[in-house]
Amino acid sequence: MRPRMHSTCVLIATLATLLLGGCSAAENEPAATKLSDEQVENIVMRSYQYVAMYNVNNKFAQKQGGWNSCDADTRLKDHTMREIARPNNDTLYISCLLDLRKDPVILEMPAFDSKYVSLMVTGYDHYVNIPMATRLGDFRKTEKMLLYTTRTQGYKGEPVEGVDRIFDATGDFVSAVLRIMPHGNDPERFKRIVEQMQSVNVSTLSEFRGGEAKPIDNVEFPPVGKTDVDVFGNNLLEVMQFVFNHTTFDPDNETDQAVLAAYKPLGIEPGKAYDPVKVANIDGKRFRETAQRIQRKWLGRLNSLDDFRSRIFQPKGQTDLEAVLAVSIIGPIGIPQEEAVYPSVATADGKQMNAMHDYVVRMNRDELPPAGAFWSLTLYDLDQGFFIPNDLKKYSVGENAGMKLNEDGGIEIYIAAENPEGVPEENWLPIPREDLELSPQMRIYVPDLEKMKTWKAPIAERIE
Repeated sequence: MRPRMHSTCVLIATLATLLLGGCSAAENEPAATKLSDEQVENIVMRSYQYVAMYNVNNKFAQKQGGWNSCDADTRLKDHTMREIARPNNDTLYISCLLDLRKDPVILEMPAFDSKYVSLMVTGYDHYVNIPMATRLGDFRKTEKMLLYTTRTQGYKGEPVEGVDRIFDATGDFVSAVLRIMPHGNDPERFKRIVEQMQSVNVSTLSEFRGGEAKPIDNVEFPPVGKTDVDVFGNNLLEVMQFVFNHTTFDPDNETDQAVLAAYKPLGIEPGKAYDPVKVANIDGKRFRETAQRIQRKWLGRLNSLDDFRSRIFQPKGQTDLEAVLAVSIIGPIGIPQEEAVYPSVATADGKQMNAMHDYVVRMNRDELPPAGAFWSLTLYDLDQGFFIPNDLKKYSVGENAGMKLNEDGGIEIYIAAENPEGVPEENWLPIPREDLELSPQMRIYVPDLEKMKTWKAPIAERIE
């Protein structure tokens, strides 16, 4: 009888274990929160601007050694640049990543010997502010700008002796990016501009007043994604909780309140600590697939974004969700139309450009972009938005990367696997002969907005 009793005990113990939750970890996981397709799409669309900028700002901070630091370019970007989609290699950058939680930060800037300079400030919300630009008459003398937020400890926006400007940012972690045309066709001027760039400096208000920097607690950032889609699939709620805790949301701004409302049922609200046990259990695969679908939709509209020109890369209140979503996918961190416009180059036959074929982009003298400063045409791969590697490190045609006008004042730009005979190397953008979708994009700095109403971007003709 003992063996029989033993078997009965084992059976009872096994049943008890199952009833009390002693199953595998996978079986113990709570069911995913039920969300309709419309709810998932709404959350993804309203989150993209924050996810994209969280990825961008934090990757740059990691690359340059942390926050409250500046990194000045000494040469134009190349294909090793992978921190941001559709990077720029016709201007040099000074990237300053600022932590404004414990102390205001002061940005010291010199006068620049360049015909184009702008300062762009943006937080995780991806709203773009241009507090200074040569277009506005700035950068003719040295200046100091203080940056803070409503959460900055011990400072409420009061004047500071020796500070020329005060800027109220919308996030505790912001990027302050200077774009400078380096005049690459003038070696002496290029050298002078690079030296001026290296004099840009940041310091906390405590340091500016002669004291020591306040100790900054180690902050635990959620992991960034290799791509934005990775965040949607892996750790969306954790990232958004962090973003909510370090971003200023306007109670009167409809878009701000809509994203807060979308996340509240999921357990994500400003001021909370992220607790994976207490937040909703969402299906990461479903969110990833939705983000990919929305991404592909907007990448497919690259050649039809003229209606967005006045709405993209604008401050909060001067843009809308659709415009911010579009630029967050196509290429985060840009400047508004008053500073630059970014026309895409379509094909004559309406087909997607592919590196299995060669193309030429032609403009006569009257068709050249109406740029008050300068213009360029840059080539990317469509899917990732990165420069296409080549031995010449040639990714754009323009005043800084090189170009040659023809006898009539126009230009022919070739996108080809081999440089066609008689074509100046400056006007050639090399491509590999493989199945790779291409995405050429123009940049027109300080455009004549009146002329832009009738100006048409050039088209790429496939070479048979």
